[in-house]
Amino acid sequence: MSTVTRIRAASSGAREGRIALLGTGVVGSAVVARYRQLLDKGVALPPFAWLSNSRAQVVNEGSLEEAIAAARAASRQSTAVPPWAEGEALARGDIVIDATASDTVAGWHAEWLLRGIHVVTANKLGNGGDLARAQAIVDAQKEGARYGDSATVGAGLPLLRLIRELVAGGDRIHAVEGVLSGSLAWLLSRFDDTRPFSDLVREARDAGYAEPDPRQDLSGEDVRRKLLILARAAGLPLEGRDINVSSLVPDALRDAPADAVDAQLTTLDTPLRERFINAYRNDARLCFIGRFDAERGASVGLRALPLSHPLASGHGTENRAAIFSDRYPDRPLVIQGPGAGAGVTAAALLDDVLRIAHQVA
Repeated sequence: MSTVTRIRAASSGAREGRIALLGTGVVGSAVVARYRQLLDKGVALPPFAWLSNSRAQVVNEGSLEEAIAAARAASRQSTAVPPWAEGEALARGDIVIDATASDTVAGWHAEWLLRGIHVVTANKLGNGGDLARAQAIVDAQKEGARYGDSATVGAGLPLLRLIRELVAGGDRIHAVEGVLSGSLAWLLSRFDDTRPFSDLVREARDAGYAEPDPRQDLSGEDVRRKLLILARAAGLPLEGRDINVSSLVPDALRDAPADAVDAQLTTLDTPLRERFINAYRNDARLCFIGRFDAERGASVGLRALPLSHPLASGHGTENRAAIFSDRYPDRPLVIQGPGAGAGVTAAALLDDVLRIAHQVA
């Protein structure tokens, strides 16, 4: 059986719906910290019912900080059933915050919505997974529960919401292209051929800008999922196989076991240096771009953009996206801003919580 722990103290609110947090890692911890900050500012938020990870479900009858510490300190369980699936149940009107990257959790999104439980997520494996799953999430919302996925693309930039509002207003999206990975944006904005690219990858990994296994960022898989989410929001029912992904990961690095990844990072250096020099000589800048086009298909990969290009001007971890539509056919609508980090992701998640809470109040 799963571990269900109770932390006793006063509840933090009196709304009918409650919050359940799945994921107590970096993003989950940031959600708890952001929640506390908002409460201290007098923002009315639904109370926390419980939080959970793969080891334990902790019922919030006290300090959220104690609850998350208890969940993170819990021992690993032997059963394959996740604690949140057999612990304290959710009820209609509750709000699940999915701060995981779990395919299993994403598979529950439609089920929760059908039960009248709202879902707020940073997990891209819902709308950015199989098309059948994404469509099930859309269909389940017809029962009245709401789905907040602002944090899945752009760490809360109003990109998804804007695309949906344009479509709802009768606009037709022709194409969207963007710098959608904060990790790759940081790497390429820092890469000037004064240091090997592999050194920057290690720095990004150690600073938390890239995943512990940087192949997850360099492969383009994260950008592919984000592009699927955007395309589907624009009305294009793309499958993952419809997107052509050009990975930055050489074969030797791709096939390396986990304990050999660091040593194989140097295989990035020569091809990235060659592409940088070629771009520099042509007054261009290297950017990792995801693009879908209603007429020409979808792709993800490294491109050399002219310095005048609207996506070539960002810095650090900024995400930037250009929307071409009937309304914006030649000069695209451009959105840019912070696109990585647990803090901005947590803010986006709680923004969606507040939006849902106000809509159903």
